[in-house]
Amino acid sequence: MKPTRALLLLPLLMVFLAACGGDHPMSTLDAHSDLTRSINVIYGRIFWWTLLLFILVQGGLIYTVMRFRATGKETTNPEQVHGNIRLELTWTILPVFILLHIAIPTVSTIFESQAPASDDAVTVNALGKQWWFSFEYPELGVVTANEMHVPLGQEVAIRLQSDNVLHSFWVPQLTAKRDMVPGRVNHIKFKAEKLGEFLGQCAEYCGDSHALMKFRIVVDTPEDFAKWVEAQKAPADTVADASKAGFDAFQSAGCVACHAIRGTTAASIIGPDLTHVGSRTMIASGILENNAANIKKWIMDPGEVKPGSKMIDLNLTSEQADSITAYIQTLK
Repeated sequence: MKPTRALLLLPLLMVFLAACGGDHPMSTLDAHSDLTRSINVIYGRIFWWTLLLFILVQGGLIYTVMRFRATGKETTNPEQVHGNIRLELTWTILPVFILLHIAIPTVSTIFESQAPASDDAVTVNALGKQWWFSFEYPELGVVTANEMHVPLGQEVAIRLQSDNVLHSFWVPQLTAKRDMVPGRVNHIKFKAEKLGEFLGQCAEYCGDSHALMKFRIVVDTPEDFAKWVEAQKAPADTVADASKAGFDAFQSAGCVACHAIRGTTAASIIGPDLTHVGSRTMIASGILENNAANIKKWIMDPGEVKPGSKMIDLNLTSEQADSITAYIQTLK
């Protein structure tokens, strides 16, 4: 391809790449919280300053090329000019001014996002695992995994930790990226402005299944959030005979060594709390839809679904897997 044609295709490529943003589940440009709106204001500043600099630099370059181009009639070398105090001061002071104009609101937003929360904020302890997320609401008595519920219009304060390696908590439409560092507690807060489900992802490489370490935040109305909390606080229903038979299979297979189901003898905190796992939309840290086929697939061969998974392959028979799957689906 000739260089001229390649240059003509460059604007088309830029338009194509720009189309990758906007209304997309993992787009930071589609802001639905007070925090991400503040981030978009900073994005806007960076964009307009970049555009201005591009125009100035390219304009100066084009002017110089056209004004001082060789005509072929020159008999001597042009006058050699070295150094220009005004120009050097300009391209030193102007970048400093631009950087300050971007850095000050950026730093201010970062500090504001981790400032002490309001008295009525919903507090969540988020713990990064390999490779899933544990969410605990200490003031509400709720523990869940990979699916956080928050009320619309109410501040949510998240305490971020890791009990293994470095992770990073990121929900592009609701929060900024914030690291989950072993031995340290980081903070982030936001106020959701739209109902719905918002996808999240670990944004720091953390091992084999880093790309499969997903989660979601569900924004409910205050009334629906209160109902969700009450449902999550209730123990598992173990009255029905089908539930008892399923739990017996769950227990005999060894699942109780890692998982808790409140209201039963299963009380381990190694793996996700499964008390209400049947009410979640996804399983395996947000990579499989929560249905019978996927539950069976996940418990029979976790290493195939999620490479490096800490979940043990228990060599279940198909009959055991069916019984456990049926039981798990009752946990709502």
